[in-house]
Amino acid sequence: MAREMPEQQAPPVQRLRLRYAKRGRLRFTSHRDFSRAFERALMRTRVPMAYSSGFNPHPRISYAGAAPTGAASEAEYVEIGLAQIVEPEAILALLADSLPSGLDIEQVAVSPGGSLADLLQASTWLIEVPVAIATVQPAIEAFLAADEVTVERMTKKGLRSFDARAAVVALSAEADDSGEGSRLHLLLRHGTPAVRPDDVLSGLANVGLETGAEHGGLPLLGLETGAEHGGLPLLTRLTQGPFDEATSTIGDPLAN
Repeated sequence: MAREMPEQQAPPVQRLRLRYAKRGRLRFTSHRDFSRAFERALMRTRVPMAYSSGFNPHPRISYAGAAPTGAASEAEYVEIGLAQIVEPEAILALLADSLPSGLDIEQVAVSPGGSLADLLQASTWLIEVPVAIATVQPAIEAFLAADEVTVERMTKKGLRSFDARAAVVALSAEADDSGEGSRLHLLLRHGTPAVRPDDVLSGLANVGLETGAEHGGLPLLGLETGAEHGGLPLLTRLTQGPFDEATSTIGDPLAN
């Protein structure tokens, strides 16, 4: 007996793009954890979602450019498709109290069309590390002077080696308020393979091994994990969006 074809769902009549933040302890929330919490919040608040067609319809939600687990962020993005037109401010109000504190919807805007993922071309990061600036600065200089800095990362397909230097547009550092740690400011171009801030820290650790003796400082061994320095680095994405090569600035992906 032939299986009946499922009912075809109507396409979305409106698409909204949302910017949300991951703060505090919620930086340890994985992308899967967030997506579950977000979808439950949409159901609880009865946002009129559009659904896909097929035998297993699911709400029209598109995630893009998620930060790695363990990183805080002020600039995460998601797009939803709706079955009726709703004011963006109404969606913001509905979701404001429906997500755990630390997963915060900050902005909602009507999508002008096109791909949201294509707009997320670069991001800026604040990286706080428990390593003195006298140790960090020589490694940064060596990293920026290098034509290539090879790092390794375990992926689903096994251990992979790639160049972390090519994706770095700008990298600088300053001493933190205690004088014992450093704040790194990173402008990272997105590409394939995707280079993450922790990859840049691994690259700094690699070049730090070569520069430490020359500059009289400790090598940056363990910087990516903080194991030898009494703490973990804190990664925070500050912005994410379209990248202007001429000015090295990042635009607002929700600007119409």
